[in-house]
This record gives sequence, C-alpha cells and structure tokens, in this order.
Amino acid sequence: MAINVPETNRKRIVIVGAGFAGLILARKLTRLEYQVVLVDKNNYHQFQPLFYQVAMAGLEPSSISFPLRKVFQRKKNIHIRITEVTSVDTKNQKVFTPLGFINYDYLVLSLGADTNFFGNEHIAKNCIPMKSVSEALFLRNSILDHYEKALTTRDFDQRQSYVDIVIVGGGPTGVEVAGALAEMRNYVLPKDYPELDHKEMDIYLVQSGDRLLPGMSEQASAKARKFLEQLGVIVKTETRVTGFDGDFAYTNTDEKIQTKKVIWAAGIKGNLIDGLPEEVIARGSRISVNEFNQIKGIENVYAIGDLASMVSEKNPYGHPQVAQVALQQGKNLAYNFKMKLKGKPLRSFKYNDKGSMATIGRHRAVVDLPRFRFQGFFAWFVWMFIHLVSLIGFKNKLIVFLNWFWNYFTYDQSLRLIIKPSHKRLSEKEVTKDEEIILKK
Repeated sequence: MAINVPETNRKRIVIVGAGFAGLILARKLTRLEYQVVLVDKNNYHQFQPLFYQVAMAGLEPSSISFPLRKVFQRKKNIHIRITEVTSVDTKNQKVFTPLGFINYDYLVLSLGADTNFFGNEHIAKNCIPMKSVSEALFLRNSILDHYEKALTTRDFDQRQSYVDIVIVGGGPTGVEVAGALAEMRNYVLPKDYPELDHKEMDIYLVQSGDRLLPGMSEQASAKARKFLEQLGVIVKTETRVTGFDGDFAYTNTDEKIQTKKVIWAAGIKGNLIDGLPEEVIARGSRISVNEFNQIKGIENVYAIGDLASMVSEKNPYGHPQVAQVALQQGKNLAYNFKMKLKGKPLRSFKYNDKGSMATIGRHRAVVDLPRFRFQGFFAWFVWMFIHLVSLIGFKNKLIVFLNWFWNYFTYDQSLRLIIKPSHKRLSEKEVTKDEEIILKK
C-alpha cells in the first residue's frame, strides 16, 4: 500500500534522512518546481556536534534539536513523513517503509552514519555510543546515576568502578567528551557531591593511533593532549580497547581498567538500506557515487553526506565524514536539480575544506584553517561562535548562548536531572467494567 502523498504533475524527489545533508538539500529545493518528500524516523533535526554537551548536562536536548515541520512551515511543495525506510526498489522506483511504499522520480539517500564497533559484539552490547540525542541522554543518566550509587558504596574498588570512565577514540568527539567530563569532575562534583572525593575519579582517553585528532595538524594534536593532561585526563595512545564486560575494560597492552562505563567514539559506518546492489557498497559501509553524487550504475538515485563515497586522486578513500562535506554536497545537489529543470549542464562536486576544530573545555580549543592554525582562548571563542551560528532557529541560538554565558561565570548548570522513560501498564484490577467493555470492542 502506498503512503498517502498528494499526486501532482511535478517530479517527485524523495529524501531519506534529515541530517545536515538531507535538511540543507530540502531547504534549497523549497522554491523549485519539484514535489519533495522528506522521510526521517524522527520529527526533528539533531545538531550532532553538541551531543556531548547534552550528555554532560550542559544543554537540554531541545536546545540542539529543531522540529522538521517548523522548518518547512508554509512550504507547500515539501511533505514530511515520519517513518523508517527499510528497503528500496530501484527498478520500480519505490522506497519501502513500515507504513507502506513511496514512489519517486529521484531518490536521495542521506541516512548519515552510526557507531562502528568493528564487529565486536561484547563491546557493542556494553559500551555507550553517542550518535543521537537519545544516546546522549542515556549517557547523562548513566553518569549521574552512577554518582548517586557511588555515594552509598563503601568498598573503594566498587566505588571506583562507578566514577571512573573510559573513552575510546581520540577524534574530536572523544577529545571533547574527555574535556567536558574533566571540567565536570573539577568544578561540579565538589559542589554536588561533597561526600565524594572528586580526585578519585579517573578519566581515560584511549586512542589506537600514535596521536590525538589524527585528522588535524600535529600542532593541534600535541596541544589538545597538553590541554587534556592539564585537566587531569589520562591519555593513552597506541592502545586499543579489545573488550568490555560491564565491569572491566581490557586493552591490547594487557591492562585491565575497572569501570562500568565505556564511551565508544572510535568510528562510524554508513547507515545502509536493503535493495542496493553489492557492487555499489564501498569499504563495507558507504555507497560509491560519481562526481555528481549519483550512485554508480543506478539512474536517478543519489547518496550524500556520510553515506557517500566519492573516490578521487585527492581523496582515495572518499571525503571525510564531517558536517562540512554533507552541507556542501547537499547544496551542490540542489543546484544540479535546479539545472535539470533548465536543461543545463550539471556541476561536479568539489569539496572546499574550511578547516577543522575541537574544544577541550574552557579557554581550550584547537583550530586548523587552510592558512592559519591557532589554539587556546581565541580558538575556543571561534569554536563557540561557529557552532552557535550553525544552530537552526533563533530561540535555540539564544538558549544555547544563555547556557554558555551562565556556565562561564558560575561553573554550574541546573540540568543534571536523571530522567528515565517510564511506561505503566494497567493491571487487571485497575481495569473497570466500563473499560473492559471498551477494550473488548
């Protein structure tokens, strides 16, 4: 059965995924003569670079999320459907969901990426990823819940397992999480939990490579490590976490770290869907595309963002899976759809690397621009400004700014709430006779 989408004489573009790439593409198409169907399992866009601040109780989820329907209010050619795409039939030009199928003239896959556990089932089962708002909230709950348990635990080793944390992955996410945790330990724990010795809390950052931030300059890498060690983070390079059973993290150096929390920030893989031929799958988790982001060998089907692998002499393994690539590919594809309407030549995608940055806490950040590199306070200010202006919606920008402003002067937040989902089912005794009649009907 087909999902109810109005039929028109316009060509229909179905966009699967409302991340950076999918959302910017949909926004650019609002004034063109296409019917656009935007499909996502969530009814909101998530600003991924600030997930870690939600996890560290610095921001509320609503501050970095924005409702899709609000983005496209009064845009008559955009239709939003909240569901999950399970497979695609490229021959008959249909995408399938639990609610039914959607016909398309053009299909754009912008499903983004998920955590890559590299096939280790035990790590996947016990570690905490952070690729969505819900996972960030789960991490926040776990950290705060374990602090509460540590208060009532007399045994030193058991108490250590509640407060010690291992972070796997020395990229921007791992570095930023480690810095935020260190600041929480140094400034928040002594006020919220005066009965706990905050010096007992050990934060380990484990990186398999020989340096942190491998995608940035050696200067930025060295400075990031120095900043983290100043905050008291234990940095271990050329070390891999090979297992985690919920009580101990094991490394390839035969070290055993007692902890109940391992945060996994070591890699990502594209969110693939069924129905695509095996020959277009690149390196196991991305989709091979040409210079126009069209999936090789499949007419009218495109992939953009983290999912797309556009191999060239300059990028033999495809472009980096970062927000700037996703945004630029979304914009370029929107331009090409515009050119299709005019019957003009398409423009191949050329990535403009605007630089990389990471923050390690207050007054500590590293920034690599094409022509300049700098660290410290000014880098931290630039990081905050760029992320603030990138948020969607004035209200979100204002709330985040006020949170950062308050935290800067008080070293404190009021967001440390343990909020867990709850579902209460009626027992047989709680169902009245009238309700029984209604339930039977």
